[in-house]
Amino acid sequence: MGQRIVIDPVTRIEGHAKITIQLNDDYTVADARFHVTEFRGFERFCEGRPLWEMPGLTARICGICPVSHLIASAKAGDAILSVRIPPAAEKLRRLMNLGQIVQSHALSFFHLSGPDLLLGFDSDPTKRNVFGLAQADRETARHGIRLRQFGQEIIELLGGKKIHPDWCVPGGVRGLLTDSARDHLKHRLPEAFETARYALDLIKRLLDRYPDEVAAFGNFPTLYLGLVAPDGSWEHYDGLLRIMSSEGTILAETPDASGYRDLLSEAVQSDSYLKSPYYRPLGLAEGMYRVGPLARLNLCDRMGSPLADDELIEYRQRGSRIVSSSFWYHYARLVEILACLERIEELIDDPALGSNHLRAQAGVNSQEGIGVSEAPRGTLFHHYTVDENGLIRSVNLIIATGQNNLAMNAAVLQIARHWIKGPQIPEGVLNRLEAGIRAFDPCLSCSTHAIGQMPILVQLIAPDGSVLDEVRRS
Repeated sequence: MGQRIVIDPVTRIEGHAKITIQLNDDYTVADARFHVTEFRGFERFCEGRPLWEMPGLTARICGICPVSHLIASAKAGDAILSVRIPPAAEKLRRLMNLGQIVQSHALSFFHLSGPDLLLGFDSDPTKRNVFGLAQADRETARHGIRLRQFGQEIIELLGGKKIHPDWCVPGGVRGLLTDSARDHLKHRLPEAFETARYALDLIKRLLDRYPDEVAAFGNFPTLYLGLVAPDGSWEHYDGLLRIMSSEGTILAETPDASGYRDLLSEAVQSDSYLKSPYYRPLGLAEGMYRVGPLARLNLCDRMGSPLADDELIEYRQRGSRIVSSSFWYHYARLVEILACLERIEELIDDPALGSNHLRAQAGVNSQEGIGVSEAPRGTLFHHYTVDENGLIRSVNLIIATGQNNLAMNAAVLQIARHWIKGPQIPEGVLNRLEAGIRAFDPCLSCSTHAIGQMPILVQLIAPDGSVLDEVRRS
């Protein structure tokens, strides 16, 4: 076996990870791996805590998408209480989740991947960051900040703060949307719509600018998993759990969250702390699937709102009914932002939100509960068992990024084989390896590295383990 290349850490993603590439003696790529090098352990230290604390505790898993954990955890709590939450509570949870998707997608497109997309994959790495983007294209950078701010404001207006609001609880929510908050959001919506249309026009031009990246950034057939509404339209909070083949055939569909155990198994890789879920009936070798915006747009029959439906038609005309390139995650995020804004506009005028009945009260009626919802990055599962007093006995969390783990590894290998042609690894190639991961917008921890210079270490290691060459950028 020949040389080994290491990229450590991968930057402008949420969390810490590295990439290793193994070369053959003729400098062709033998293998490539994406490793998550941090360990969290929430499943274990939540044991023994009261069920009612779980939304607030698990929201601390992430500073970018805490609302996703709030909602999935509260839904697992609803199942343990065996309650149906008040209609106003469900609509308010939906409203906060829509705000969460908008702010997270805006961050991913404009600030994490924007420097690559707008400045170029081979541009000066000292300027290929959010500050460089602001210098080169102030208006686009400003659009991104303002759109993300809008999503964060929805979270703050409902939950009292932008990050880690302790607002969703088993049985419902803690507070309603005030009239002044509704008026503020209505005032901000036109600008948010304008930014979504601006970004959609931008991504359509970028697809033409980067044909090689579109073709080689994780472009292969996989299965797709996510929620859809009972009528087949795009869904983010509840509905049917659907899994689809790469040709668009529905392989399974279940209305019961507990049905995930018949669909999914989890594997552990020795070189990463990230689990590798797969579609159980096909096994680990054939059961790779993707979740998140790309999967959701492949899975749904329509978006369910006028503007987003029009965009989905164009999206499929430009691509296909089932889009397989992970580069298109960027495009799919922007279609979802538009859908979110339309649903926000509809929800904030819903008179049901004025109800003061926001929480169903009950004790422990079941000792097991599963909550599933759509996080910005994909389907999120919280599975708890409790004792008769509601103390947590066990926790299993299946995070969206983990479900994309097999596909991210395959994407890294595809990118490496496409661009690495010899012993010299140009900086732009290293950046493409990272950008291929960024297309999935992985969320590995509570941290983000959206600002600053990209640190990379690349080592060429001989078969005897000696380091032949090393390139370090700090």
